[in-house]
Amino acid sequence: MSAPAFNDVRVGQQLPHLSVVLDRARLVRYAAASGDLNPIHYDEHTAREVGLPDVIAHGMLTMGAAVEAVSRWAGHGGRVVLYQTKFTAPVPVPRAQPAVIEVDGTVAKVDRETRQVTIDLTVTSGGSKVLGRPLVIVRLD
Repeated sequence: MSAPAFNDVRVGQQLPHLSVVLDRARLVRYAAASGDLNPIHYDEHTAREVGLPDVIAHGMLTMGAAVEAVSRWAGHGGRVVLYQTKFTAPVPVPRAQPAVIEVDGTVAKVDRETRQVTIDLTVTSGGSKVLGRPLVIVRLD
């Protein structure tokens, strides 16, 4: 997808919806790549022992999956100049079926002077918000 022209971006504009599927195999691959080998991300017994409903996705994996909606819309991830959020709920990944992270974005602000666009995201899984107040700023040409 090519980046939108800066002059065509408007407050209230919706980004294309993104669904990201997370299964147990993806969690294991992410753990190996990131070095985060905490067993709550791959061992059901450990996850339940610490009070979690099941194995959960890594917070940074969830955060990265969410910003992918903005990166695709902006043309590439290098356009992101700021990304911040709070983790509000874990993303359980049951053995029987993958979890799905749903991402919707809306242009909240367009700064003509800096050519930066502020995007508000809504990130849910299983009907619950999993990221709180996610905010992304991108610079467009």
